[in-house]
Order: sequence, then C-alpha cells, then structure tokens
Amino acid sequence: MRVFVTGGTGLIGSAVVAELLGNGHTVLALARSDASALAAGAAGAEPLRGALADLDVLRAGAEQADGVIHLAFSNDFSSPDALARAVAEESAALAALSEELVGSGRPFVTVSGTPYAPGRASTEADPLPTDGPVGGRGRAVAAALDLASRGVRTTAVRLPRTVHHQGGGGFAGMLTGIARRTGVSGYPGDGTQRWPAVHALDAAVLFRLALEQAPAGSSWHAVADEGDKVSDIAAVIGRRLGLPVEPVPSETYGPLGPIFATDQPSSSTTTRGALGWEPKQPSLLEDLENIQP
Repeated sequence: MRVFVTGGTGLIGSAVVAELLGNGHTVLALARSDASALAAGAAGAEPLRGALADLDVLRAGAEQADGVIHLAFSNDFSSPDALARAVAEESAALAALSEELVGSGRPFVTVSGTPYAPGRASTEADPLPTDGPVGGRGRAVAAALDLASRGVRTTAVRLPRTVHHQGGGGFAGMLTGIARRTGVSGYPGDGTQRWPAVHALDAAVLFRLALEQAPAGSSWHAVADEGDKVSDIAAVIGRRLGLPVEPVPSETYGPLGPIFATDQPSSSTTTRGALGWEPKQPSLLEDLENIQP
C-alpha cells in the first residue's frame, strides 16, 4: 500500500520507511526542510514538503495514501512551555489526519509512550496518562483510537523510554548527551528505577505489522527490554566515555525530571503473541557499547 509517514527521516522514522519499502509498500514522507526531502528521496520515499503544523499539507498527504503512520514530534524538552507546545502541535496534527480518514476504513497508526503502572510492568491494557507533562498526548491518542467507531482502522504503537540504534536515541541518548556536557554520567533518584527499551529496527517491524494487521482501536507495546536499571545504563555510558557515574538531581532533566525518576517497566507479551512480533536486534545495554568516547 501507499503509506503517508510523518517524521520519516528521524531515528525511528527512517527505520520505519526502510521496513515499509523492504516489504513491498511505497512511502510518501512528510519533509519539513530541503535536507529532509533529500534524505527521504535518497531512502526511496516520495517527499511531501511541509511541517507538522501545516494541517492542510497533512490532510493532502493522508488523502493520497492507503494508510498513515504518524511519528513526528518536536523533541524540545527544554522547558514546560516548550513541551506543552510540542504536545499541542501534535494533537492538532492528529485531529487533522483523523478528519481526512473518517469513514475510509484505512489504517492509521499513531505513536505514544508506554504507560506507567505502579508496582508492576505496564501492559497493553493499561490506559495512557491524561494528566502530567505529556497528558495531552494521551488524550490525543485516545481520541484517535475512538475513530474505530467512525470507519478508521486506528491503532497505537507505544514506544518505551529509549528507542536506540548504534548507541544513541531516547532517554539513554539524553543521558549520554548530558554526560558529555557535564563531565558526569548521572542518573536521577537512587538509580534502581527501570526504563524499557527497544532497538529502532525492531520497532520499525512492529509499526509495519500494526499497519498491515492490527484491528481498529488496538494498542501495542514496542518493548524488547522490559526494564533496565537507570544506574546500569549510566554505568555503561560512564565507562564508554571515561566519566564518573553519580546520582544527580532530577531537576537536571528539566520538565522530564519526574518521568526520568520513575520506575516504569513495561511488557509486550500481548503484542508478541497477537502480532507475531519478536525483537531480534541488540538490547539497550549491548547497543550502548557503540558509544564513542
């Protein structure tokens, strides 16, 4: 099928585009810059110039496609206001895409994070948070899933705290970047909190399977590693960079501090059984060995 992909040149999006093209689909990729358009074209996709805020462009892309995978998100976590703007922008984009797809029966794959379940690993049956720093994202995805009753095969792929590739990406990648800047491989809290993870190439397979197979209104977990201790993640980063490993205040991580300090393992048992998804790529701790000093 012809698939409209937003965010198709990012870490996850580029892997999704390659996975789609490698399995017989064609791709129309949203490209917000000349460089992104060139990258999309070089990957084998047809670029469509526009940004996530260009709602008419999004509607046009969806109108031309047999299905949509939404991945784009402004990763500006520098302040609460910046994060709120990113969530609001995405919510408007999801609403615009939804409007175009109503009554079509076409697949619409959205993205969010895995939820938090106190005292246990979260599952596909757990609801997304609708309050807190990213509560707006949970509400927008829930609204998209409700389109199952309006003739859209909506499905949600929930990504873990770290989607990694070649030692970079996600929360672990942010820890690495902060360690390089500060000279300390830090972690919030006591470091025993767990973060789930998945390799970008494994996540890409799940996005394709969701597009092809998932029933309307369903949610799936792209989780390969149920939960690595943050102190273990920081230890590998510190060793690779030759830096001391120490606890640091959660305020170090700005508006994401409370999330960084939370124990949030997640399970993908249902996803694996229902869609036949089986991660094959290196684990997060293995992949972090690719960090260059």
